[in-house]
Amino acid sequence: QLCQAIEECKRVILALPENSERQKDAVVRLIHLRLKLQELKDPDEDEPNIRVVLEHRFYKEKSKSVKQTCDKCSNIIWGLIQTWYTCTGCYYRCHSKCLPLVSRPCVRAKVSHQAEYQLSICPESGLDSQDYRCADTCPNACAGACVAAGGVPSEARQCDYTGLYYCSSCHWNDLAVVPARAIHNWDFEPRKVSRCSMRYLALMVSRPVLKLREINPLLFNYVEELVEIR
Repeated sequence: QLCQAIEECKRVILALPENSERQKDAVVRLIHLRLKLQELKDPDEDEPNIRVVLEHRFYKEKSKSVKQTCDKCSNIIWGLIQTWYTCTGCYYRCHSKCLPLVSRPCVRAKVSHQAEYQLSICPESGLDSQDYRCADTCPNACAGACVAAGGVPSEARQCDYTGLYYCSSCHWNDLAVVPARAIHNWDFEPRKVSRCSMRYLALMVSRPVLKLREINPLLFNYVEELVEIR
């Protein structure tokens, strides 16, 4: 029935005056019919609602209208015609087809087992210490692809939280407040961090793990609000 409706809609479009409002409405209807047909043909519809991968607990999403970006392949997730999953722990999201390729463990597990911050400000050690490879567990790191600063074959992007360099697939120039800068310099300006660091910082933000009077007691001499809180 959908195939017949699509063919009929095509004939209507060709018969209507060029660029008329009725023709535009018919084109929109044709798009919706094709999306519906693709959705019915989607073989991923039979996939389980829950998938566990590297401590991620992925749930199949039901939203069809929200446009997201896949954390694995960096391409758009078209909810109308593609099945996709979100991790309930760290909110990592990806296409159904990308699930078997996920190589980054769930950050929630790290927060549960090791709830602490890197407290050195951007502890850079240089690209050579990483053997010119992405610092994350992505295919670029496994395959030994360079992340040379010249942008060939991938731009090297530094994470202000870890000080390490990442490829553009693992570092999307997300912005986050870096705890070390806040504690040592009372600097809350968001800095560019990797995807992994961004998710870790987001999960850690409400955890009371910073003993400020031990880490930087001099800060109380300069920030009046801290004195009042103490």
